[in-house]
Amino acid sequence: MVDWHTTSCALKWIHFNQLIPGAMGFLLGQEVVVRYRGFLLLEQTNKGWLVRPERSPMRLLPFRTPSCSLADVKTLLDWRLSEDSTEINAA
Repeated sequence: MVDWHTTSCALKWIHFNQLIPGAMGFLLGQEVVVRYRGFLLLEQTNKGWLVRPERSPMRLLPFRTPSCSLADVKTLLDWRLSEDSTEINAA
């Protein structure tokens, strides 16, 4: 049984989706949801990742990765965030 009061919002959607199949079609097939540095890392069925901001304003647009590990996705996100801050400082 899911404790709805202590479960994160992302996990509530996954549990809801499991209880009512097809209710949230865009979540079907996702196995893992990780929160990291203000982003949601959503594992896809092909073992790639969808990386999207948790909330606005967006520092980076959402993007997908090819099949890779969670550590690789975090490294890629860190690199993209550092590139973004470098461009802002250059301006």
